[in-house]
Amino acid sequence: MSVAAVLHSEWIKIRSVRASFGSLVAVFAATLAITLLVFATVGRAEAENGGDPVFGAFYGINFAQIAAIAFGATAVSSEYAGGALRISLSAVPHRGLFYAAKTAVVATAALVVGLATAFAAFFAGQAFLGEYAIGLNEPGALRACIGAGAYLTLMALFATGLTFLLRSAVAVLSLLVPFILIVSFVVGDIAEGAASYLPDRAGQQVLYQDPAGGVGPWAGLAVTALWAAAALLAGWGAVHRRDA
Repeated sequence: MSVAAVLHSEWIKIRSVRASFGSLVAVFAATLAITLLVFATVGRAEAENGGDPVFGAFYGINFAQIAAIAFGATAVSSEYAGGALRISLSAVPHRGLFYAAKTAVVATAALVVGLATAFAAFFAGQAFLGEYAIGLNEPGALRACIGAGAYLTLMALFATGLTFLLRSAVAVLSLLVPFILIVSFVVGDIAEGAASYLPDRAGQQVLYQDPAGGVGPWAGLAVTALWAAAALLAGWGAVHRRDA
C-alpha cells in the first residue's frame, strides 16, 4: 500500500470508531461548553480579582487535555479489539509504516482540533468579560492559543505511545488521568522544582502570560514533547517485537 493509502485507512479507522471520534469531538465540544458555562456565570467576577488574564482564558484546557488523552488512547486500543491488529498488519506488513501512519493521523487530527478548540475557547470566554476582555494583541495571548493546540496534540501522542505499549485504553486512562488530576499536584506541593518537568505542568507553561519557575513556555512544551517522544519510542518497541 502507498503511504497516502495507509494514511487514508488510518483516518477511516478513527472516523468510524465511536470511542476515538467521540473523544476527538469532545476535545472541542466539552471545552467550549465548559468555557461558556464558567465565563457566563463567574468569568467577570474572577477577572475582577486579578490574576493572569491569559492563563485564565484557558480554563477549559484542563478538561480538553483529558479528552485529548482519551482520543490518543482509543485511537490505538481499537487495534487490540477482536484481533484488528492482525488485519491491519496483514494489509500493511511494514510495521514502521503502520506505526508512523497511525501516529501521524492522530497528531494531525489532534492538532487541527486542538488549535480550533484553543481559539474558540479564547474568543468565547472573552465575549463575557466586558471591559476586562483581552484580545490576541495581549502579550502572550497568541502564543498561548497556538501553544494550547500543540500541548493537546502532545498529550494525545503521549497517550498513543503508552497505549501501544500497554495495549489497553483503560490502563492508560487509569494511569494518566489520576496522574494529571492528583499526582501532579501532590508532587508540586512536595517538590515544585521537580513538578515543573512533569508533562502536564511543563506543557501548560505556554498558557501563562508570564510563566513562573525555571521552565519557559516553549521550553515547557519541549519537555512535554520529550515525554511524548519517549512514550512513542516505547510503543514502537512493543509493536516491533511483539506478535499481533
